[in-house]
Formats: sequence, structure tokens, C-alpha cells
Amino acid sequence: MTRLATWLGVALLTGLVFWLLAPVLAPFVIAAVLAYVLHPLVLRLDRLSRGQLPHALAVLLVEGMALLAMLGILLLLVPILVREWPLLQQQLPVLLDRLVDAINPLLRQLGINISLDLSDLKTQLVAYLSANREDWLAPLMTSLKLGGSAALAFMGYVVLVPVALFYLLHDWARLMGSALELVPPAFRERFDSFMHDSDKVLGEYLRGQLLVMLALAVFYTVGLSLFGLDLALPIGVFTGLAVFVPYLGFGLGLVLALLAGLLQFASTQALVMVAVVFGLGQLIESFVLTPRLVGERIGLHPLTVILALMAFGQVLGFVGVLVALPASAVLLVALRRLRHQYLQSELYQKSGSDAAGSGSDRA
Repeated sequence: MTRLATWLGVALLTGLVFWLLAPVLAPFVIAAVLAYVLHPLVLRLDRLSRGQLPHALAVLLVEGMALLAMLGILLLLVPILVREWPLLQQQLPVLLDRLVDAINPLLRQLGINISLDLSDLKTQLVAYLSANREDWLAPLMTSLKLGGSAALAFMGYVVLVPVALFYLLHDWARLMGSALELVPPAFRERFDSFMHDSDKVLGEYLRGQLLVMLALAVFYTVGLSLFGLDLALPIGVFTGLAVFVPYLGFGLGLVLALLAGLLQFASTQALVMVAVVFGLGQLIESFVLTPRLVGERIGLHPLTVILALMAFGQVLGFVGVLVALPASAVLLVALRRLRHQYLQSELYQKSGSDAAGSGSDRA
């Protein structure tokens, strides 16, 4: 009992530390997740080179390929911006006029005697979009100075995540060995078995998540193409791959698709396209793909998947959303083992025999 209380105390203390330091730990958590995913590639590269390639160089090659892949996903935004920016300069006044024409009658129907006038806003936005880079670079730098904490936080992610990822990949075996040394020898076998099961479950999670991303990339691309959107391919692929970051990827893809639709179609058609494609995509992802391809692979019920995302996100914010399913998978392994030990315990066996004896007495 004392041992159980000790472990529960350690778990609660660890959870409290993560909760208090979640904003600070976010870059390290992201780097640790990436290191876990990429470490098998480093080992494979070491085996293929048969020791001829320095370990540090192998780490740099794997990390470089991973960062290039992430950069490639971001570069999908380039054709969108290159195409939409000139159109936005031309169509923005028309879009604002449509907005005024749609909202003013609605306000009158609601009994609100206010006439929406966006002429000043339209003039300022058109001037801003038509300005040279030098004209908006100065206000941008001023805003960065005013919001220095946010800018520093962003730069911290950009710099700290690759640096932390390199050291984690380079010293992964030593770090795991040091962690193993903290486990009492009497529990080494159980610990190794637990980590093996957790690693297996997490591998299933990553493979399932990859399938979800590919399926959604195809779905969004095909769905937007059926509506005739010119930028269906880059927007669809970006949205599908970016759903690895829950909510953020979907939201950014929705905004891009809505903007592209408003610039190409009538407002009604654009809204219908976004509502149909992204509404169906969110339903398919939440209730079919993620529960089936991720939840079932790691043994989590679909409702448990949804609850895990909401609970971890509420407690740890963005970091919690990132680690919700992997952490739930590891917790599932622990709960399975506790259940098995309980079913094999003398307390359970004795309660079963007592129930059987009382039943025979009543008979």
C-alpha cells in the first residue's frame, strides 16, 4: 500500500509540474515526440552505413530530412499566396461591398437601426495591400517590438526545437539507459515489458495517424476539386497533412479554402463548398478515421479518443492536444496491466470464491 501511494504521489507531482510548466516545456515536448519518431531512422542509417558514418552526421541527416519535409508542407502555401494575393487586391473592395449588402438588410430585419459602412476600412485595406514591402515592413517591426514576448516565443520554437531535437537524437540511447538505471533491479523485467508494450502501441498510433493524414489529404483535394476550386490540390494536401496538429491544421485549411472560394466564386457558392467539404471532412475524421485507424489500433474506444483530446487540451493546452493520444495509449497499457494484476490477485479470487459459496448456500 505504501509503495502504491508513493507511485501515485510521484505521478501527481509529475502531472503538476507539467501543468505549471506547460508553456515552457512545449518546445521540449515537441522535440521529444519528434526524437521518438525519428530515432529508428537514425538506427537504420547507422546499420546501413555499418559504422562508417559518424553518429552525429547520421543524426544531422535524419533531422535535416525531417525539417525539409515539414518545410515542404509549409511551402504548399506558396502557390496559394502567390495566386491569391493579386486577386485579393482586386476583389477585396467587391467582397466588402457584398458583406455590407448582406448584413444591412439583416440588421433591419432584427430591428437594429444601424447602417454598416466599411468605406474607410476598405480604403485602408486597399492601400495596405497595394503598398510596397518597405511601407508595411516598418509597422510590422514596430508591432514585433510591442509584442516582444510573442515574437521571442516564436523564435524560441524555431531555434530551440531543432537544437533540442539534435541532442535528444544524438544521446537517445544514453538518456534511455540513464532512465533505466533509476528503475529498481527487482522491477527491471516488468519495466522492460511495459515499455515494449507501450512502444508497440505508440507505433500503431503513428502508423494510424499517417493513414488518417493521407486519407484526409485525398478527401479534401477531391472534394474541393469537385466544386471546381483552382487551388484544390495545394489546399487539400496542406489541410490533410496539417491535421496532425489537431484543430490548428483544420482551421487554417478552412480559412484558406474560404478565402480562395470567395475570390473565385460567388459568396454563396464559396460558403456552400466550405460547409460541405470541411463539414464532412471533420465528421469523417472525428467519427470514422481517427477512431477506426488510430483508436482501434491502440485499443481506445472512439469516445475515449474524443475525451482524451478534450481533457488533455483543457489541462495542458496546445501541448496537451499534441500528446493526448500517445499519452492515452501509454496509460491504456498501464491500466491493462493493473486490471490483469487485480484479476490475478488474492482479493479478487477470494471475493469470487465467497460469492460462489454464498450462492451454493442459498441453493
